[in-house]
Amino acid sequence: MESNIIFNKDFDANSIYVMKIYDADVSKVWDYFTKSELLDQWWGPKPWKCETKTQDFKEGGVWLYAMAGPDGERHYARVKYGEITEHRSFDRTDAFCDENGNANPDFPEVKWLFGFTGVEEGTKVMVNIHFPNGESLKNLLEMGFEGGFTMGLTQLEEILNN
Repeated sequence: MESNIIFNKDFDANSIYVMKIYDADVSKVWDYFTKSELLDQWWGPKPWKCETKTQDFKEGGVWLYAMAGPDGERHYARVKYGEITEHRSFDRTDAFCDENGNANPDFPEVKWLFGFTGVEEGTKVMVNIHFPNGESLKNLLEMGFEGGFTMGLTQLEEILNN
């Protein structure tokens, strides 16, 4: 299966839309987006590794994780989960933070909506990311978000195909 990823940036709406189809059942793909032991296998671009500190995947729950770099550097992020519809969709609010989950005021929170749809080829994953302003969208892109997120999604495809 081709590794095609649609990655559209909408600077007028301060948003990014990402779509990827995986050759796997919805329930399996869902697990890789919602369970920390599976997220840690692919979330983030190599050679960086995702390391979950805590995760409570439920409405109002929090996922606190670090992106651990090859030279020992660690960057923390906090996810607050919103509405969850099992095997269909969930939304969350992401923030850069310290190791205790205290948000970094220099980076605004970003809203994410994940959708999962069964299709003939497997599972279509749609991700809508909404930024509070154009500057925060631009800053994340300058940090290499497009390449990093695309690499992570491709890493997940490799795991699912093995």
